[in-house]
Amino acid sequence: MTRIGFLACADTLPPEQGSVDERRGDAFEHDLEIAALRPAFADAGLDLIEIDWRAPLGAFDGMALVLLGTAWDYQDHPDEFLARLDALERRGIAVCNPPEVVRWNAEKAYLNDLAARGATIVPTLWLDDAGREDVVAAMDHFGTDRVVVKRLVGAGGFGQHSFTREDLPDAGWHMGRACMVQPFLPSVVDEGEYTFVFVDREFSHGVLKRAAQGEYRIQSLYGGFECGYSPSAQDLATATAVVAALPFDSVLYCRIDMARLPGGELAVMEAEMIEPYLYPVQGPDLGDRVAKAVAARLRAA
Repeated sequence: MTRIGFLACADTLPPEQGSVDERRGDAFEHDLEIAALRPAFADAGLDLIEIDWRAPLGAFDGMALVLLGTAWDYQDHPDEFLARLDALERRGIAVCNPPEVVRWNAEKAYLNDLAARGATIVPTLWLDDAGREDVVAAMDHFGTDRVVVKRLVGAGGFGQHSFTREDLPDAGWHMGRACMVQPFLPSVVDEGEYTFVFVDREFSHGVLKRAAQGEYRIQSLYGGFECGYSPSAQDLATATAVVAALPFDSVLYCRIDMARLPGGELAVMEAEMIEPYLYPVQGPDLGDRVAKAVAARLRAA
């Protein structure tokens, strides 16, 4: 069988393979994705191997391709992660998604590129750092009483803050890194956040993600939950147009996360092409889709 790597990190790997005493709270998503992919890969003659992205390079020998999987600590080590992907490519191992996609997608300023290509994004201010005065200025700029401050390089809601005029950060608070400030969208709590999963640019399945009571972050680490979602023709067309706006033809998988603006239009919050969780429970044929896409790439190599 052809060996395919599934890049993970110590916090998401199963206990017998990881090097930590306790896995991340969302590591069950790693297990769900592996359970969906492995049987379909085996049927396609592919042996899916979970591996820490920091494993010695020799451990990757014999692999034809690696998926970026659940390497969910890359955001704190982006240069090291990119160097590893480059090293794998130099060894003749195909990387999905490729390093050039990761470089573009790692900093959320890529949203500006999508906007220039016609996609609707959430209104955003881009700052080298943010303090209390910047938060107030952003509220004035957007004409809102609540904003969200996010890391420019980040995922999973880590290091994210939400402030209101009644609950501002302390006077000495600083984000301490490049960041983005956006108006808080009430629809994220009232309606939920929508995810559209694409494999080889074809729509696979939709997901509606909801926040827990009293929260606005929809990730499972914060009590968020999800359910299946069949998008309207208009909403699907909006998401598909975002995929069409991507500046790459080599994207194996893509997860478009969107929220509804006050005017009713969906806007891009994220176009995740590095290591997104692909919600296999809501997409029962995800394994087959990814296996076929990988096999097609290997045949074309």
